[in-house]
Amino acid sequence: MTAEPTLVGIDDVRRAAAVLRGVAVRTPLLGSEALAAQCGAPVWLKPEQLQRGGAFKFRGAYTFIAGLSAADRARGVVTGSSGNHGQAVALAARMFDVPATIVMPTTAPRAKRAGAERLGARCLYVGTTTAERLAKAEELQAAEGLTFVPPFDDLTIISGQATVGLEVAEDLPRVGTVLVQIGGGGLASGVAIAIKALVPSARVIGIEPEGSPKFTRAREAGMPVVIPANPAGLADGLLAVKIGTRNFAHLSAALDDVVTVPDSTLPDAMRFLLDRHKLVTEPSGAITVAALQTGRVQARGDTVCVLSGGNIEWDGLQELLGDA
Repeated sequence: MTAEPTLVGIDDVRRAAAVLRGVAVRTPLLGSEALAAQCGAPVWLKPEQLQRGGAFKFRGAYTFIAGLSAADRARGVVTGSSGNHGQAVALAARMFDVPATIVMPTTAPRAKRAGAERLGARCLYVGTTTAERLAKAEELQAAEGLTFVPPFDDLTIISGQATVGLEVAEDLPRVGTVLVQIGGGGLASGVAIAIKALVPSARVIGIEPEGSPKFTRAREAGMPVVIPANPAGLADGLLAVKIGTRNFAHLSAALDDVVTVPDSTLPDAMRFLLDRHKLVTEPSGAITVAALQTGRVQARGDTVCVLSGGNIEWDGLQELLGDA
């Protein structure tokens, strides 16, 4: 009989927060009067594009590498990433003087490629799907004795990402609703676990692109399932083809609901965040705001939109928002 996956607890999250204290940015909650007027409830933004590396991913990557032995660090680390996790691993590895290899898709945005390269990582570009780049990373792990840094399906990674939810609960203990992105599921798992532990009455709602509904399909099937790849999707950070096994367990235990949002709504959300809040947000980061603006989610009580990252190059931003 297969054992049930262990779930991260709030003590694990607090230990991760202690590791990150003084290293990670404690991102603020910014009130949005414009969204509040539209939704009829207070709305707050959690801008993780202000995090080191431009996205929430630094929290998990640093927590993971901080826990490695000196011998493991000396051999180096490897990961597969659509971009943000790769940059985070490269940054955390540089801080610990650890050699890092990042396997990215051939379709990775130029800003995400440049970020990892600038941080001194060895970067390889393989395929277009999560499975292809993870397979290459695992091949390098075996051949070179590297330590694999999982992008999402790992308890230490989940604990690090959960500090986003810990901060929300500490800074806004009356929070009523939290909207969080679902890619591979690490961020959403952590946020849901932390919020439910500290503010049990709050709703946590996962947001996925319509073209990559990996948790929606997993929930329907009762287990993680592989969905068709969507390499052309705008929200490149949310295009995993399968939810992580541990992430599925966490989300099944703590997430209240999941909704999908069409790609066509993301540029308007990005434009709103730039125009009204002076926040540059990548499509994956803006999807929570799009869910509110389109009515896919109704605000209830103080509502928080996690903005997961802002790594988008100038040309891409102009292309998406040029018709404004």
